[in-house]
Amino acid sequence: MIFQDAFKSATRSLTHGKMRSILTMLGIVIGISSVIILMSVGQSAQKLILGQVQSIGSNLIIIAPGAPNDGKFSSPASSQGIIITSLQLRDVDALERESSIDDAVPLVSGQAEVVYGNNDKTINYQGSTSSIFPVRNLEIGKGFAFTKSDVDSANQVAVIGPDLAETLFGPSLSPINKTIRVKNVSFRIVGVLKQGGVGAFGVDQGNLVIVPITVAQKQLLGTTHLNTILVQANANYDIEFVKSRITFALRQNHGITDVKKDDFTIQTQADILEILGSITSILTIFLAAIASISLVVGGIGIMNIMLVSVTERTREIGLRKAVGATNEDILQQFLIESVLLTSIGGVIGILMGAVVVGLIYIVLTTFFVSIGWVFAFPISAVILGLLVSGLSGIAFGIYPARQAARKNPIDALRYE
Repeated sequence: MIFQDAFKSATRSLTHGKMRSILTMLGIVIGISSVIILMSVGQSAQKLILGQVQSIGSNLIIIAPGAPNDGKFSSPASSQGIIITSLQLRDVDALERESSIDDAVPLVSGQAEVVYGNNDKTINYQGSTSSIFPVRNLEIGKGFAFTKSDVDSANQVAVIGPDLAETLFGPSLSPINKTIRVKNVSFRIVGVLKQGGVGAFGVDQGNLVIVPITVAQKQLLGTTHLNTILVQANANYDIEFVKSRITFALRQNHGITDVKKDDFTIQTQADILEILGSITSILTIFLAAIASISLVVGGIGIMNIMLVSVTERTREIGLRKAVGATNEDILQQFLIESVLLTSIGGVIGILMGAVVVGLIYIVLTTFFVSIGWVFAFPISAVILGLLVSGLSGIAFGIYPARQAARKNPIDALRYE
């Protein structure tokens, strides 16, 4: 039997029992669409996260308190409930003396309730210098940023996020020069950030309050140490060279002679991208692997239905063999039926997955604009879907096909 005839016979057999064929394909459809959706969502999340990190600038270096973890970077000490006071303002002064560094920005942070009149909201606040705005690419939408003079004089001024401004003052009232209270400390609003949403390091810029570091340390936190130092490297210097100069300056400042006893961690954008890229890739693979379980279930369902089909068509098999069909012909026909079922199911699953991914994108960009969700539909997911569906047809169809091919024609003709 030539392939064309076997294909026509297989197609005719599948269309004869349409409902059974549809129900058989359902497992493959769900499995493939699940893989497509999870891989697409995973890649979208990866692009979003990496895009946020890249937005802070390729020449930004982050210094955190605490020793590095074998050259890699553990989670911040504050998130583990550990307070490390190794970074001080004098470290910023030392770094600013380095010619390879354009700017060094100290940063402290906390969480508190901000109040205006009868409106209040729990927010994250940051204390820094006026350099935080250009270094972090934070644009001012209304008013202006506080100045170096405000920091030196410990003026109680603040720049707030646009979402917070909407919450506290509504759409019509201007927040500029209004007074808010954070931890019972009054701040005059001098500016509102242009853009909200989740920024670099997972900070909700829409509900952020930025104040001079001198006020944040003395009146809000009661501390002298820093949570982070942001360093903007000079573009004329290699980033690794700048990193080595920072290491030298901080060791000298902290009196460290043993390189194994560093009490600070230096992190470049490349380091962050490498770590985040690895984490998000592993999560995407893990989610796709979970979704693939439904493919196995669907494949087993196809094998089960094909075995039932072989039993039901025993007399047909006997008749075909009686008129000259070989074992290879019977094997080919049933194998084609199995591959057709999984391939059609795979195509439908890909289309269904694409539709769901599109709907997710529309919903997130319409109702959750601040997230900044990006659309990603990897071609690799489509290729994987088609490949897996085809291989599933072969893997789960070979056994029923062999069972059909091995039937004795005389016994098959006598089968009732």
